[in-house]
Amino acid sequence: MKKLSLTSSILILLAAGLIISSLFFPWWKMNFIAPQYPEGLNIIVYPDHLEGEIDIVNGLNHYIGMSEFSEENFPELNYLNYLIGGLAALTVLTAILRKKSVLYGLIGLFVIGGSVGVWDLHRWLKNFGTKLDPMAPIKVDPFIPPILGENTLANFVTHSMLQTGTYLVIAAFILLLIPLWKDRKR
Repeated sequence: MKKLSLTSSILILLAAGLIISSLFFPWWKMNFIAPQYPEGLNIIVYPDHLEGEIDIVNGLNHYIGMSEFSEENFPELNYLNYLIGGLAALTVLTAILRKKSVLYGLIGLFVIGGSVGVWDLHRWLKNFGTKLDPMAPIKVDPFIPPILGENTLANFVTHSMLQTGTYLVIAAFILLLIPLWKDRKR
């Protein structure tokens, strides 16, 4: 079997650049809007830290018995940037080797990693929304905040959305698929 074309190798290198770039942008965000917070409160998730009005959100969540959002509660933030860096390094190696079999393996890692990431985020959201303190001042039914979309709880409307870092990784994944089509006869 012939090697992938030089153009395909360049596309794979571009994908590696997008993966590295994603480390510097947020990947996911929740925006909480209520009459008393019309500008919204945010929890913004980067691969290695959280940003936003987390203290205010935690203070409000206390009333319904939800656990606190904090970097300590998400051990993934301690190593996720290393996994992403490793994925970028494997992508560079794939561009250098220019073998379809290696590219297939890399695409498989993307699919597995993305699936595990979505599962992990869902697991955390389920944990936060269903393991409520029964002694909380305000009683609410257990709920699971959505990974994407809108949720309403009392007078708060929550919007969950992907952010720039995730879009960069999706673009990298698409760049990895192009050589499979472009070099399909090789």
